[in-house]
Amino acid sequence: MNLKKLVAAVGCASIALIAAQNVQAAGKVEVLHWWTSGGEAKALNVLKDDLQKKGITWEDMPVAGGGGEAAMTVLRARVASGNPPTAAQMLGFDIQDWGAQGVVANLNDVAKEENWDNVIPAAIQRFSKYDGKWIAAPVNVHSTNWIWANKKIFDELGLTPPTDFDGMVKALDKIKAAGYIPLAHGGQAWQDATLFDSVVMTTGGPEFYQKALIDLDQDALKSDTMKQVFERMRILRSYVDDNFSGRDWNLASAMVIDGKAGMQIMGDWAKGEFLNAGKKPNEDFLCFRFPGTQGTVTFNSDQFVMFKVGDDRAEAQKELAKAILSPTFQSAFNVVKGSVPARTDVSDAAFDACGKKGMADLKEAADKGTLLGSMAHGHAAPAAVKNAMYDVITAHFNSDMSAEEAVKQLAGAVAGAQ
Repeated sequence: MNLKKLVAAVGCASIALIAAQNVQAAGKVEVLHWWTSGGEAKALNVLKDDLQKKGITWEDMPVAGGGGEAAMTVLRARVASGNPPTAAQMLGFDIQDWGAQGVVANLNDVAKEENWDNVIPAAIQRFSKYDGKWIAAPVNVHSTNWIWANKKIFDELGLTPPTDFDGMVKALDKIKAAGYIPLAHGGQAWQDATLFDSVVMTTGGPEFYQKALIDLDQDALKSDTMKQVFERMRILRSYVDDNFSGRDWNLASAMVIDGKAGMQIMGDWAKGEFLNAGKKPNEDFLCFRFPGTQGTVTFNSDQFVMFKVGDDRAEAQKELAKAILSPTFQSAFNVVKGSVPARTDVSDAAFDACGKKGMADLKEAADKGTLLGSMAHGHAAPAAVKNAMYDVITAHFNSDMSAEEAVKQLAGAVAGAQ
């Protein structure tokens, strides 16, 4: 072999060795999450594929359950046994609770390198950081005060998106009279609370929402406005079918997709189900804010909390965090998921009509100071308070409890949980 060929051969071998070492160094990540429905799983594959291109092996740890309660039970067991996953999907105050336990990683170096402080809204950072340290990478911003409607049913009945609660009741009456299920809903506590968020906002406005669900002001909780909230919850209950108990949220979405129901009140993750079924916004389905909440956004943000791992997994963990917040992934993922990017510098060019509206609504609310955390999804009050509210809201929704009694129980439950 002549010298030139030898150098070339050595060079190729070196490149191959370096590539192999890089793949080995990249290692693997084990990710615990509850994205198991069709649209969610498709969205998560975007992240898996991105990491696999970097030579990182993705070990999936899905735990079914739309609200994440089951996933948190599994996570507690893993951490207690000294074997935490690389990252776990989490929401709101749950992130802060884990931060306080001293078992999470410090992502400040990655955050500084990637300029996270300047491109992620402060309202989101409030949950991504603990004691000044980045401990989580936000994947998205969901807004929860949405309605998803079957356009064929709306067209058939001559309906347009209502703009206030009374208009919504009239639309539900028309849908019911035509033989359709007016409101697709799943009888789970977090779904009942999702309705409650929007009813509080439309009934009392953003200032009341802030006082009652975030500040936990007892006067607001005991007010006549809160009584009206529960009266309106009872009205909505009358438009739900008899088989709603225990139904998962994506099955309620399927009822709208299949033309069995007229509307669903659900966060914008529902859009992923419509897209996964081959449906198009403004052609097959409509997306609009819960009547009377235009100009406000109740939000939650899916984030991946990074746990302390050994040196053999630290580099892969950093790559995971970077990949989650890269502009290309933020766009690709949220286009599929139905949410909007956690970064403010991502273009809306790839987003459909609902996505563009979601991004515009988010900016409007942030500018107006009406971007408020969703109580139902752990971004308004700590978990103990949220769960206490859940108990009262779902008990009222599933019984003949009076609005007066519900108000009394809600104020007492919040006081007792603090």
